Amino acid sequence: MNLSAFKRLLLKILPWCFLALFGCEIVVVMLPRKDGVYHVREFGRLPVLLGGRIQPFDSVARNSLLEIRSTGDVPLEEVPSWEFWHHPKKLKSTEWLLEVMCRPEVADTRPIFLIHYADLLSELKLQDKGVAKSGLRYYTFDQLRPVVQEIGAQGDRILKREDAKTSTPEERTTYEKQVMKLYNAVMLYQRLKTTLQPEGADNFAQEVADFGKELGPARAAVRASADSKNLDPDVIQRLAQPVQDFQMMATFGYPLIVPPQSAAERKDHWLNGGNALLGSITNNGVPVATTDYAEMATAYRQGKPAEFNAAVAAYRNWLEPRFPHEVTKGRAEFYYNDVKAFLHATIIYICALLLACAAILSFTVTPQLSESLRRSAFYLVLLAGVVHTFGLVFRMALEGRPPVTNLYSSAIFIGWGTMVLGVVIERIYRVGIGSLVASLAGFVTLLIAYNLALGGDTMEMLRAVLDTNYWLATHVVVVTLGYAATFFAGLLAILYILMGVFTRLLPEKLGARAQAGGTTGAVAKRPEDVNLGKALGKMVYGVVCFATLFSFVGTVLGGIWADQSWGRFWGWDPKENGALLIVLWNAVILHARWGGLVRERGIMNMAVFGNIVTSFSWFGVNMLGVGLHSYGFMDAAFQWLMVFIGSQVAIIGLGLLPFRYWRSFRDQAPKPSAAMPGRPAAAVS
Repeated sequence: MNLSAFKRLLLKILPWCFLALFGCEIVVVMLPRKDGVYHVREFGRLPVLLGGRIQPFDSVARNSLLEIRSTGDVPLEEVPSWEFWHHPKKLKSTEWLLEVMCRPEVADTRPIFLIHYADLLSELKLQDKGVAKSGLRYYTFDQLRPVVQEIGAQGDRILKREDAKTSTPEERTTYEKQVMKLYNAVMLYQRLKTTLQPEGADNFAQEVADFGKELGPARAAVRASADSKNLDPDVIQRLAQPVQDFQMMATFGYPLIVPPQSAAERKDHWLNGGNALLGSITNNGVPVATTDYAEMATAYRQGKPAEFNAAVAAYRNWLEPRFPHEVTKGRAEFYYNDVKAFLHATIIYICALLLACAAILSFTVTPQLSESLRRSAFYLVLLAGVVHTFGLVFRMALEGRPPVTNLYSSAIFIGWGTMVLGVVIERIYRVGIGSLVASLAGFVTLLIAYNLALGGDTMEMLRAVLDTNYWLATHVVVVTLGYAATFFAGLLAILYILMGVFTRLLPEKLGARAQAGGTTGAVAKRPEDVNLGKALGKMVYGVVCFATLFSFVGTVLGGIWADQSWGRFWGWDPKENGALLIVLWNAVILHARWGGLVRERGIMNMAVFGNIVTSFSWFGVNMLGVGLHSYGFMDAAFQWLMVFIGSQVAIIGLGLLPFRYWRSFRDQAPKPSAAMPGRPAAAVS
């Protein structure tokens, strides 16, 4: 085999090599994993009730850690950011939660509290403490212990003011918002400590066992005594300390870990550990769940893995026949958390984005290599799309809901819809454009979703206004597809402007590109009349038509839903106005094109402005905190929204530059004396 033949073979198999590499990674990720010495993973699968829904301990741990530290695990060693190849040891979320509940003195030394606001650090005199990483500072509970009382006092003062209706959460200053964030993190951390046992207990299993033994004599003494004042003081003394501990657990316990004990109770009548133990005083003894949990806590605290594993297995065996649905739900959600489908999809999207960029930029130099890279990017987009779809469908199954229920899920669904559109575009115009936009949109939207998840549980119970599967599956899904299509058109337009200003690729003939790459299809049949710039114009036009249809139908369906829920079809609510803005702007783009008011460059600039309209309708109106749709209020994203809008304005500014400043059309642009300034000739407009 000569060198040329070997090169052709290498370029031919390169896309399959990329696909095999990432495919193997996904297979490994999805395979079941073994537990360690302690069966922490099995413990993480155990179901609890929190936030109005059944979820595993693993979800409680992950969501709590995200809320406190903004990460899903705790690093055990510090590694410089530039050493990206070195993977530091980490404490997984369920291990961290067990440590908080059973070994709080160790957990108090972990740097998990994120504080980065300078004024708050100065007020609490924490500037010289903590661990600095990537410009952020993390503190241990031991370091915060001297100022916990001050944090609580400031937080209580803000809450009392708002309870008295003298102010609202939306009126908090930046300092007050940071205080409340830290206040909530500290309170959550302290509540987690009392989930399985009182903080500081060394042998809670023995305490619960002794308490259970004393219940019988205590009840007999009560029945034998006509007057409670004549009760045996020894009985009272033996029960006093356990009852005090249980009352503390009942007051501060966070998740509800004890299921109903009898078939007569409601399935959702779960209790925290403290309430379950207090209830045993009047019921028929200590619940099995509290006994098993106490044994888990004691065994983990005392470093006895065999006893811990036995207690976990005993509780699971007791739970499975009585609550099969809850056990299955806990195991399924644990697997969903463990696989991290959206994280791995993000990684594949990034690699596909790099390959697609390399394919487009290298065509004029090495067409064969460009085609190999284009196919590599396309295959990776397909693989990322499969993983993305897996995560989306799995999440729908866990919630029992359509794909869009909150801002987090809308980001995931918009990324998915854009990916599908990109795949379709790439199948029609095999030049890498569809893969590039699909991978970019997939990466960005999943990154947005990750940041939206930092507030806690993303599968929380729906607000009453959204609690209907029919309208979630019609109005919300359809209008979100309209959002996705509008963003997709905007991304194509951005690509057109950047390629036009900074490269010479827009006049490139698609037919010549297809033939050089050895591909066949619709593109290769018309090399004489289609170039890259015109193809992008057709892509944007087609996607805007799709976006107009779906955003209009989705808005009408929303009006019908509003009529059924609130008794009026339209109320000029900010969210309704935002949806209408998207419909009107897409209609303006189409009418401007049909009327000949704009050509390729004009429709591109208008499509980029569509990104501004859509981002405001998606996020901006939720930041207003008013109207019936203010359920998604999130002030933390305001600065990022402004950054995004600023970037789109800058790109529109580039798009408005005269054609003599565009590298793609510099040679064709008329001189200022031959045409009106800034107005291109028909051949390049």
